[in-house]
Amino acid sequence: MATITRENLGLLNDKLTVKVAREDYFPAFEKSIKNYAKTANIPGFRKGMVPAGLVKKMYGQSVFTEEVLRTVEKELNDYMVKEQLDIFAQPLPLESQDRMFDFNSPSDYVFAFEIGLKPAFDINTKDFAVTRYKIQVTEDQVNEEVNRLQIRNGKMTEPEVVDSEENVLNLDFKEVNADGTEKEGGITKSNSLLVKYFTEDLRKELMGKKKDDSFVIQLSKAFAEKEREWVIGDLGLNKDNAEDADKFFSLTITKVGLIEKPEMNEEFFEASFPARGIKTEEEFRNAVKVEIENYLDSQSRNQLHDQLYHQLLDNTQIEFPKEFLKRWLQNGGEKAKTVEEAEAEYPSFENQLKWTLITSKLINDHKITVENNEIKNHAVKQMLGYMGQSDVDNMPWLDEYANRMLQDRKFVENTYFQLQTEKLFNILEGEVKVTEEPISDEEFAKKLHHHHH
Repeated sequence: MATITRENLGLLNDKLTVKVAREDYFPAFEKSIKNYAKTANIPGFRKGMVPAGLVKKMYGQSVFTEEVLRTVEKELNDYMVKEQLDIFAQPLPLESQDRMFDFNSPSDYVFAFEIGLKPAFDINTKDFAVTRYKIQVTEDQVNEEVNRLQIRNGKMTEPEVVDSEENVLNLDFKEVNADGTEKEGGITKSNSLLVKYFTEDLRKELMGKKKDDSFVIQLSKAFAEKEREWVIGDLGLNKDNAEDADKFFSLTITKVGLIEKPEMNEEFFEASFPARGIKTEEEFRNAVKVEIENYLDSQSRNQLHDQLYHQLLDNTQIEFPKEFLKRWLQNGGEKAKTVEEAEAEYPSFENQLKWTLITSKLINDHKITVENNEIKNHAVKQMLGYMGQSDVDNMPWLDEYANRMLQDRKFVENTYFQLQTEKLFNILEGEVKVTEEPISDEEFAKKLHHHHH
């Protein structure tokens, strides 16, 4: 009969020794050989009539090894279930299992494994204090969004000449030398830019230009910092390289465009906010302000969740079997790593592991689940977001799309985790002390953190 002994190696780190005797695996081996004989296709023999002795001679060693290792794995797993051992990853063999097995001389075999045990820990969110920032919407933000909506719903015209900072220029970029001569092997690229993206002096020079006119610019002097970084990136250059910023380009106008903005009337209001019944400019601007507020509130909520994330990590004490986990990083994956690689990866690995343990415990404590209809609704909302729509009435195909997405295992798993995490943060918001604080958009931007959870 198989026996398993347990020995402590260190903090949350044990050794399990599995000993299997002949009677534990040999009956299964003989049964497998008989099954092979019934199904084997061997030339010269009818199916099911192959002698067991021949099958044993041909396949015996591999079947024998497979049954021994399968028995060891089953005994090990049964023991861990019985003892309720909550472990990290998988047990690590303490020696190579590529040993020689001889099916002609079955005997007792001993295997040793190392396991890392998950720690017990407490989380006390009652002591957490976070700030919910109320971002103030400015008149400038409302004006910018109104302008964006007018441009989006506007009509593109093609005036003869450049006469406005709002003109759209289709441009062919061609890299040149400082004297304006074409640079051999230089960059060529087409792009569209608003006249107002250029510096003030250059904007004045552009007035009156028309299709097929050319002019030479130096990137560092033609654009302000924000626009320059965007143009440099689009040209495949490095925005942090001063030499790239000093490059010269000849720009040829291939088209002059101008978006005629719609009047502030009900037709425009309906195009911007369908089915809202907006009648006046005041109602329209209020709707724009609410949209901005909703967006900023979502950003504020994400930042509050960021605070919760850091408080959970910083204030939850968890011990780890570090040396075991480093060995697992080395040998537990598909590709073995060096000691140095495992050491370098470990801090980030432990941080992710800590977050996983914290969220798993909180999700279990609060019994948070996600139903299929929630995943389906998420698929619909996601598609509507891609399309910039909010009304499902005119799109009956969305139901079929959502049902199809429910067959995508990866989508379902990712969505389940996302919705489960959202529910967790929503619950935590109600458990911690929340203080509301008004803040400007600029100040709020300084508080943003980047993380993964």
